[in-house]
Amino acid sequence: MSVKVFERILDLFEAEGINTIFGIPDPNFVHMFHLAEERGWNVVAPHHEESAGFMAEAVSRMTGKAAVCIGTLGPGVANLAGAMMCAKVENSPVIFLGGQRGRVTEQRVRRGRIQFVKQVELFEPSVKYSASIEYADQTDEIIREGLRKALSGTPGPVYIEYPQHIIQEELDVPAALPPSAYRLTNQMAGPDRVAQAVEAIKAAKQPILLIGHGVHTSRAGESVRALAELMACPVIQTSGGTSFIEGLEDRTFPYGFSKSAVEAVVQSDLCLAIGTELGEPTHYGRGRHWAENESNRTWLLIEQDPEAIGVNRTIDIPLVGDLRAVVPQLVEALKDSPRTATPELEAWIREDARQLAELAETAPAGMSPVHPARIVVEATKEFPADGIMVRDGGATTVFGWTYSQAKPHDVMWNQNFGHLGTGLPYAVGAGIADGGKRPIMLVTGDSSFQFHIAELETAARFNLPLVCVVAVDYAWGLEVGVYKRTFGQGSRETGVHWSQETRLDKVAEGFGCYGEYVDTDADIGPAIKRAYASGKPGVIHVAVDPKANSEEMPNYGEFRTWYAEGSQ
Repeated sequence: MSVKVFERILDLFEAEGINTIFGIPDPNFVHMFHLAEERGWNVVAPHHEESAGFMAEAVSRMTGKAAVCIGTLGPGVANLAGAMMCAKVENSPVIFLGGQRGRVTEQRVRRGRIQFVKQVELFEPSVKYSASIEYADQTDEIIREGLRKALSGTPGPVYIEYPQHIIQEELDVPAALPPSAYRLTNQMAGPDRVAQAVEAIKAAKQPILLIGHGVHTSRAGESVRALAELMACPVIQTSGGTSFIEGLEDRTFPYGFSKSAVEAVVQSDLCLAIGTELGEPTHYGRGRHWAENESNRTWLLIEQDPEAIGVNRTIDIPLVGDLRAVVPQLVEALKDSPRTATPELEAWIREDARQLAELAETAPAGMSPVHPARIVVEATKEFPADGIMVRDGGATTVFGWTYSQAKPHDVMWNQNFGHLGTGLPYAVGAGIADGGKRPIMLVTGDSSFQFHIAELETAARFNLPLVCVVAVDYAWGLEVGVYKRTFGQGSRETGVHWSQETRLDKVAEGFGCYGEYVDTDADIGPAIKRAYASGKPGVIHVAVDPKANSEEMPNYGEFRTWYAEGSQ
C-alpha cells in the first residue's frame, strides 16, 4: 500500500496499541496530528513541551505501553530535555519525536540559522536510542528499533527525528507488523529457575514480596495479587511502588515508614523482589533494615534486564524475563500447594492499621494556617476509593509518606528523579489515559505546582475530574528546612520565599477551573467535595504553617538514609 511517512509512523505506533500523542505541532507535525485525530487518537496540545513529555510518561504508566510525545524543531525539542531525562531515570518507555530543518541547512557553511541546532547528539546521553530518519524507506526500521529499545531490558525513552523534507515522502509498504513479529515479547524465565524459586518459596518460613514501581507501570497487579495470596505473606512497598494492589491493601506496608514493614523485613528469610532495581531508597536490599538477618535470607529477583542481576546485591535465584510472564509462571507452579499464612501477618496488619489511625488522630489539628500533616490527613480521607492519586512537592510529599490515609490503586509521582513540577502534567496525562472516568487527586506543594500551572487550562479543556490540593507556605519549604539545619534558626534564607499575595484558587478560576481558599483543617474535606461536585477541575489553596512545614517533616531521618553516599 502507498502511504506517506507521517501516516506510516502512526501505523507502526497503532500496531503497538498506542493511540495518544502529546505535543505542540509545527509544519513537521501538523499532517500527523490531523490524521491522528481523524483516526480517533487522543491528540493533546499542552502549553509546554516538557509538560507534554510528563503527560506521555503518565500515559505509559497507566497503560503499560510505550507513549509518544513530539517536539517542534529547535526550541520545542529543547523543551523536551527535562522530560527525557526524567523518563530515563524513571524507566519510562516514551518515544520522543523531534522535527528538524532540511539536511541542506545543516550542510551549508553558514551562521545565523534560525531555529537550528544539531539535536540527535545533544540527546544521546539522555535516551536509550537516538536516530534520524534520513530516508523515507528507513521509517519502519528506525521506529521499530526505537520501540524495541524502549521496551526491552530496563525500559526507557528514545529520541527519533526526521528532517522536514522527509515527512511528505511516499512509501509502498505492507501492513504494519504486530510487536511479536519484530521484537521479543512476553519473555518467560527458564523452567529450571522457576522450579528453584518454587522450592525456595515452599521452604521459607517468613517470606515477603518486595513490590516496586515496575509492577504498577506494567499493569501486573492482578497476577502479583494471585502470587501474594498463594505465598500468604506481607507485601512491602518500595518508595516508587506505592500503589496498592486491589485485594492486598491490608497486608501492604511501606518500606521504612511502617513498623510492620520493618519487622517483616528484619524477620524475613526469603525476599522475592518484583519490579524494583533494589536501589538507594531500599538500601540496596542489604543495608539498614536488611542487615540484621542478611545471612539467613534467600533473595529472588524477577528482572527483565539480565545485566541488572547481582549489581546492587547478590541474588540467589534470578528469574530473567518480563514480570508479566514470569509472575504467572510462579502462580501456576504454586497453585496446588499454597503456603499457610505467615504467623505474624495478622498482628502486622493490626499494627499497621493502628499506626495509620494513630497518625490521623495525632496530626496537629485546629491550627490556622493548617499544619502540613493535617492537610495530608484531611485530603486523603476524602480521596475517592476508585481514584488516581498524584503526588508532587518536597516537604508535602515527605509529610504524605507518613500521614496519608488513602490506599489508592494507582499512584503517580516522580520518585527516582525527584523532578518537581511533574504532578499537574502527570495528573492530566493519567486522566486522558483513563478517559476521564475516574476521579484524580493531586496533593502538591505550592512551588512545585507553579512549574506547569498553565496546564490547568489543559485539564479544563478536557474536562478532567481533577482536584488539586495545594499546600501553600509561600516558600520552598523543604529548602527552608535545609537553611535552618545548615545555618541555624533565624539565619537568612536566600531565594526560597515568594509573594504572599498569590492566590492559586484565583489563578484556577482564571483558567476556567473551580477554586477555593482554605485556612482551617475542618474546611479541607468539604472544599474537596465541592470541587468534585463542581464538574470542573478544582484547586484548593490550603494555607499551611510555614514553620511546621520546614521543621517538622516526619521520618526525615529515614529519608536521609537514602543518600548514604557510599556507606551502603
